[in-house]
Amino acid sequence: MKRTAMTSHGTPATYDDVKSILGNLDETKLLPILALRPTLADVEEASIWLGGDADVFGAAEQLSATASQIVTILTADEDDEGMRAGLT
Repeated sequence: MKRTAMTSHGTPATYDDVKSILGNLDETKLLPILALRPTLADVEEASIWLGGDADVFGAAEQLSATASQIVTILTADEDDEGMRAGLT
């Protein structure tokens, strides 16, 4: 039986992987991200996008669905803070 090597594109991201790539997140962000069952590639893609390095993908490239959900989870507080700031 021949084994095929998994690349980071299909490798599921672990708790430690997510923390290593995205930094020290609190549980209110980390657990929903892990619930998405992202791959390493999804987490890396979200990290690159959040870092403002979208040109790595090319201007026309869109985030994958899972990476987009990760970005949404990580930026949810920013949206709330912006709305509060606009109300004062």
